Amino acid sequence: MHDADRRTVRPGSSGALLTRIASALVLAPLAVGVAYLGGWVFAAFWTSAAMLAFREWTILVTRDDRLLLIAIGTLSIVVAVTIAAWKPSSGNSAFWLVLLLAVIAAGMIGTMVSMHDGRGIWAAAGIPYAGTLAIAPVILRSDPRYGFQAIIFVFAVVWTTDIVAFFVGRTVQGPKLAPAISPNKTWSGALGGGFAAMGVAALIGSFFTVSGLKSTVIVALVLSVASQVGDLLESALKRRFGAKDSGRLIPGHGGLLDRLDAFVAAVLIAAFIGIGRGGLEAPAGGLLAW
Repeated sequence: MHDADRRTVRPGSSGALLTRIASALVLAPLAVGVAYLGGWVFAAFWTSAAMLAFREWTILVTRDDRLLLIAIGTLSIVVAVTIAAWKPSSGNSAFWLVLLLAVIAAGMIGTMVSMHDGRGIWAAAGIPYAGTLAIAPVILRSDPRYGFQAIIFVFAVVWTTDIVAFFVGRTVQGPKLAPAISPNKTWSGALGGGFAAMGVAALIGSFFTVSGLKSTVIVALVLSVASQVGDLLESALKRRFGAKDSGRLIPGHGGLLDRLDAFVAAVLIAAFIGIGRGGLEAPAGGLLAW
């Protein structure tokens, strides 16, 4: 996982860009289609993504005992998502939360106990990180009224931020956003991505007739910032362990972590906002209906 020449095309070249676009044209409709279906199809899709993401994380940050670590993390994630998919009544919310956190904590402890190369904390951190990739979307999608709209909203904000930031950054350039972590990112790209996310949120909110449109636009900006922070955090992780990409699963993008780093941060914040306002009964409504 420390090979600096993982990609067959140079990042930033026209070949790399075309490969990224082709991959996105396949993955985006798949993600939207699964979101539309919802239910256990949706839960299984994101659980699989979380399991693959944890595998990439483990290979990235550890040097031995990977098979056992992946088994422990995978089991923890599957159980945690199963709990998340069980929609508790208002009276059982506290028990649900304690049980969910206990499963994640048990997985983290088991991971650290199993480590022998001094990287137990790094390996354990992959469980809540990868688990969030499935748990947060499942919680939002469980809302029978706004679940699908909420997932599309988060997708749109993250994808718009990523695309616009990339092209604005390349065109306008200017001061670097975090040169020590990701030397290609610029403040112009970050601002362009944020404003574009607000614009697309206004369009989506109008289409879905969401109340409190101004607040929805502000939420989009918050999620856009979160997505860019998530991108930088994953870049910092790769730099910490001397890797260029987290894997080679997706042509033009690298690994699953490379593709979903922004989404996992944005959907986590979206779930917190939704639960904070709408509770577990209506988390997507809490995110969108103001």
